[in-house]
Amino acid sequence: MLTDYHTHTPLCLHAEGNPVDYARHAQKIGLAEIGLSDHNPMPEYFDNWRMLIGDLPRYFELVQEAREALPDFPIRIALECDYLEGREKWIEETAKMTEWDYLIGSVHYIHDGIAVDDPKHVSRWQTATDIEHMWGMYWKLYEQMIRTRMFDFYAHPDLAKRFALRPEGDLRPYYAPVIQALVDTNGVLEVSTAGLRKDVREIYPAREMLEMAFAAKVPIVINSDAHLPTDVGVDFNKALELVRSVGYTETIRFEKRQKKVVPLPETWPNNQSV
Repeated sequence: MLTDYHTHTPLCLHAEGNPVDYARHAQKIGLAEIGLSDHNPMPEYFDNWRMLIGDLPRYFELVQEAREALPDFPIRIALECDYLEGREKWIEETAKMTEWDYLIGSVHYIHDGIAVDDPKHVSRWQTATDIEHMWGMYWKLYEQMIRTRMFDFYAHPDLAKRFALRPEGDLRPYYAPVIQALVDTNGVLEVSTAGLRKDVREIYPAREMLEMAFAAKVPIVINSDAHLPTDVGVDFNKALELVRSVGYTETIRFEKRQKKVVPLPETWPNNQSV
């Protein structure tokens, strides 16, 4: 059975449904376990799409309530942590705040509060040169993030394509340093169905990057980046078909920041919302 390790809660200010709702849906559709992974708090107010540091105790309570409601269903506790150059010490401190099952690394911001997936910044990237510059900055930070070894897997790898903005030509030179970083650090790459719900209408990462990852023996985990309970496990049939067509037969599970390799199922139901 599959898992879904990338989900959010209302504490991040842009998701709906309590953790127990996510867990119940995960159990209903046949997942083996679920992980709650809201956006990491910062020591100060940082933006309007993450939990406040003062809400962290409530986050712990919500996860515990879900565990008590579903005692026989594994519910992992985690965070999706923004990699911000120069702010690594805060991640080190965050890692000590509880016994996390895993920490997800992700890149949204490329500089000065500019996030590649924020609609208000799309107008910045109009020309081919603009897009190449944005992609270059994004992938440089993504590689840096991996080489810190602070995280257990890495989210929505080619998020820079969120608005279908891509440089012309072969994109593999952007991917190659990241794949090498994953190899060098024994990193795990996320395959995310979230892109199918965004403007780009594609899974993250692109098939070409996934093929490179498979050739380099980089392990994967399939996730939804759910912001609603019914997002959990959505389009996993498409993700499973993609990764199996590339050659993957295994995925990773996490508990207390330890990895376990498990086989992928051969198929997954088309309709998992019922």
